[in-house]
Amino acid sequence: MNLSSWFHRSVSRNSKNPDQIQPSLSLPQQQEESDEFLGVTQQLIDYVKSFTLDTFKNFPTQDNGNSETTQISSNVRNDLSDWQERHAVLVLSKVKELSLLRFKLCPRHLKEETFWRIYFMLVKSHVAEYELHALQRAKLKKLAMTSEKTSDTGAYEVEMAERNQAANVAPSTP
Repeated sequence: MNLSSWFHRSVSRNSKNPDQIQPSLSLPQQQEESDEFLGVTQQLIDYVKSFTLDTFKNFPTQDNGNSETTQISSNVRNDLSDWQERHAVLVLSKVKELSLLRFKLCPRHLKEETFWRIYFMLVKSHVAEYELHALQRAKLKKLAMTSEKTSDTGAYEVEMAERNQAANVAPSTP
């Protein structure tokens, strides 16, 4: 590998991610942005605090009887999407009233899966926009990673072609 191709590759890699160097946010600002990203706003917290045992017990739902799903850390079901799981953990930590309701309802009156299905139906109007943004962000990140992998592969192919060309041009000594 010659020095110019190494330098060119190094510079092109560093110029692809200029936004990596960003001023760091303070911890409260990061926490606030994380809460906002997961849809846990003050309006949602106030709404969730209004839930009662009857809100969940009397909610019209069709339980499919599937109780074989396993639990994961923080006692949140793994049948939730990644965003829903993170939202549920955060809202349980922020709204102690919901945590208490869940403790009283599950598993005596409701299955865990049913509790979260009802919860997300109740808060749908409050969190749908945030969940949609999270899905879009995940798709963009996946697309960017795929694009970055193909561009890295292209650089290696060019380097290999240069090396093969140099080997073919070099005079052979018997």
